Amino acid sequence: MLQTQIAQIGREAGAETIAVALHDYDGETAWSLRGDRPFHAASTMKVAVLFALFDAFERGTLPASAVLHVRNRFLSAADGAPYRVATDRDANADVHAAIGRLMPVRELARHMITTSSNLATNLLVDLIGVEPIRTALAEHGVEGIDVVRGVEDETAWEAGLNNTVTANGLVALFRAIHEATISDDATEGMKEILFAQQFTSGIPNGLPDDAKVAHKTGEISTVTHDAGLVFLPDRAPYALAILTEWDPETAPSADARRATLADISRAVYDYVTAEEVPHD
Repeated sequence: MLQTQIAQIGREAGAETIAVALHDYDGETAWSLRGDRPFHAASTMKVAVLFALFDAFERGTLPASAVLHVRNRFLSAADGAPYRVATDRDANADVHAAIGRLMPVRELARHMITTSSNLATNLLVDLIGVEPIRTALAEHGVEGIDVVRGVEDETAWEAGLNNTVTANGLVALFRAIHEATISDDATEGMKEILFAQQFTSGIPNGLPDDAKVAHKTGEISTVTHDAGLVFLPDRAPYALAILTEWDPETAPSADARRATLADISRAVYDYVTAEEVPHD
C-alpha cells in the first residue's frame, strides 16, 4: 500500500525515480523502496562530514574547541586544479563574510548543516580529509554513502567523480547518530545542530506541527532529497530518507519538488501511525 502511494505521488509529480528507506524504532520495523539504488548525494553528504567531525572530537584527533582559518581556495579531486566556491551559488553568506578570519569548527559545522554552507563544508572536508570521513562511516557500520570529494568541484563533476548516497545508507547514518555509536555527547551535539535545520519544506512539511525533525536536505538540478530522524509525541522516533531524481528539462519548480518530498513524508507518517500497519 505504501509503495503504491509513493509511486502515485511520484508519477503525478513527474519524478523520474524515487527511493525511500524507513526504520521505525516503535516496533523496530524497517521498510524500503529502491533502498540500495545510488543517487547523487547533493548536500546530504554533509551529514557524513558532521559525523566524521564528531568522531574526530571523540577520538581526540581534533579538539572540539579548534578554530580554522576561513579561505576560499580548494583543489579539485579530479586533477588538483584550484577552484573556489562561488558566493552566489552558496546558500550561506556568513562564512564568505569571514574569509581571512578564524572560525570555530563547531560553528562551521552548524553553517554546513543548518543553512547548507558549501564553503563551510569544503573547509571541514579539507580539515578532516576524505579518507578519514570514509573510515569513520565504515567503522560505525554505515554502508551506502560514498564520499569522494567536497562540493562545487565542477571539474570532478564533469569527470563523473561524485558523492553518492542510497536511501538505506542515509537511514543507517541517522541510526548511527541516534544510537550513539560514537558517544552520547556526540549524539547530543549532532542532534542539536540537525534540529536547527532551516530548510523545512521537505519531510517536516508533511508532518503535524508537534513533530520534531533532525534532518538534512540536498538539492541540485537533477535531485531533491531529505533525510533525518522524526520525533513524534508519545512514540519512539523513526529514521527516514526520501531521495528523488528528476529530468532537468521537464522537472517542475524547486518548490513543487520539495512538495513531493512533503507528500511522501505524509504518506510515511500515515503508514507508521496507523493503528494496524498494513503490509505491502
